[in-house]
Amino acid sequence: MQDFQAFKELLNSPRNIVIVTHHKPDADALGSSLGLAGFLRKKQHQVSVITPTDYPAFLQWMPGNDQVVIYNEGHQKRSKLLVEQSEMIFCLDFSSLHRINELGELVRASTGIKVLIDHHLDPEDFAEFTFWSTKAAATAELIFDLIVDLGEKDLIDADIAESLYAGIMTDTGSFKHSNTTEKIHRVAAELIELGADTHKVARLIYDSNSLERLQFTGFALSERLVVLKEFNTAYLAISSKDLSRFNSKTGDTEGLVNYALSIKGIILAAVIIDRGEVIKISFRSIGEFPVNELAQEHFEGGGHRNAAGGKSHLSLNETVDKFVKLLPHYQSKLDNHNKINADV
Repeated sequence: MQDFQAFKELLNSPRNIVIVTHHKPDADALGSSLGLAGFLRKKQHQVSVITPTDYPAFLQWMPGNDQVVIYNEGHQKRSKLLVEQSEMIFCLDFSSLHRINELGELVRASTGIKVLIDHHLDPEDFAEFTFWSTKAAATAELIFDLIVDLGEKDLIDADIAESLYAGIMTDTGSFKHSNTTEKIHRVAAELIELGADTHKVARLIYDSNSLERLQFTGFALSERLVVLKEFNTAYLAISSKDLSRFNSKTGDTEGLVNYALSIKGIILAAVIIDRGEVIKISFRSIGEFPVNELAQEHFEGGGHRNAAGGKSHLSLNETVDKFVKLLPHYQSKLDNHNKINADV
């Protein structure tokens, strides 16, 4: 971060602060936001966390969840007032203001000092202070680093530690993705020393399924999974009727794409979901296959090399057809499965 001392001095006196994270926040987005909020409140700041949309029930155990303002659940006026009155706005786990929907223009117009903390590619230049690194496994890792750099690790209690640990655990795929570094293990160990109960966090996130979610997962894998062996690709196409049939809630499709990627020999996996107004797509890959480029070039999206998202305004069937027709153009990269499997 440029001019770190100036940033540090801003936090030395109580301020009115807003923390904003991306649309449909995941464990890293919410965990880093609530972890930072807990830290800032200990420094006597007035802090509000605003999310553009709702988020999964299995994240609602996080300390501070009851104070989160959800913009699209009837809190537009309150959110607007909080942003307008803020002296500082922390933007967490997104690199561009369009990722927070209508909140983006409110943040852009605000006179509050903006701070971007993120690990995604190509950050938009809108913030006065930027704490950004694509080498970080999670934004929660950056929040931990920031608190340490401020010389205030002693303010991290068990609640803050568990929120940050949740973000790190999920963004590393329970420490199995390629972003699992020596450093991230050290950070996780320090969070455990500071009080994070790893069994509790894992149980609350991974073992809190509804019966309908499990039934939906079984249905999706048995009825909607398609494997294209010639392209080392697997995908699932989920209709709005499928979601309604199993009374699908926010978060019920999370992790579904990883089942497709877990099939032996698969390099590229996708879950394509009809959300009504738009088709949402989650991409995952292994090795060097750049799903962020696929998402950016063809599906108005982006993300990391091995984990990205996109969208389509075509129908579900047309979107699937477009995706499948693109695969021959990536044939050479998708043929590298033998080398990848040998390297694993």
